[in-house]
Amino acid sequence: MDVYEAVDSRRAVRAFSDEPVSKEVLERVLAAATRAPSSGNLQPWHVYAVSGEPLAELKKRATARALAGDPGDEREYPMYPDELTARYLDRFAAAAAQRYEALGVERDDPDRPKRIAALNTEAFGAPVVLFCYLDRTMGPGQWGDAGMYLQTVMLLLRAEGLHSCPQVMWTMYRETVGETVGADDGLVLFCGVAVGFEKEGVPPLRTGRADLAETVSFIGS
Repeated sequence: MDVYEAVDSRRAVRAFSDEPVSKEVLERVLAAATRAPSSGNLQPWHVYAVSGEPLAELKKRATARALAGDPGDEREYPMYPDELTARYLDRFAAAAAQRYEALGVERDDPDRPKRIAALNTEAFGAPVVLFCYLDRTMGPGQWGDAGMYLQTVMLLLRAEGLHSCPQVMWTMYRETVGETVGADDGLVLFCGVAVGFEKEGVPPLRTGRADLAETVSFIGS
């Protein structure tokens, strides 16, 4: 798979099969991803790869919280700005509508928040979840580095025939995650990334993207 194909085929998959992912493949992907850009070569990320019984127990505990209507742990960073302008709100609303439809959750369903949360805490059936942490002393530049690192991981997963779904949602259950992985208080959870093989027979969801002219300006020849 060439780079363009990997980029084009990468998407947030929300239906995984129970086919296991070998530790050898994960090690190969995560080792290669260390070449991701890192300002000052700080390599600020710390990843916990969770699978098997520990992941099953984590899913069980987090899902119980979600179904009970638990609002989640206090956020340590905002997922979105308090105010989004119309351009960004339009993109957000369009993508959300596609996700709800693909997941079979009606927008007017009174239990929608619980159902969406429970699907997330099950990691959409993924057999592996990567939890990415950063040291609390790190700043915006290192958070950017972590994003580039995770994108590298997700593209390498495509080269292995695997799919992924980044899940910032896990920060809402960061205390439960922290107890599972043993992360100390000096680390902050950035996000989780569900990893696995896509479940067959589920219509794929591919959200739209803005036209290039909306996001890129060419200056000069």
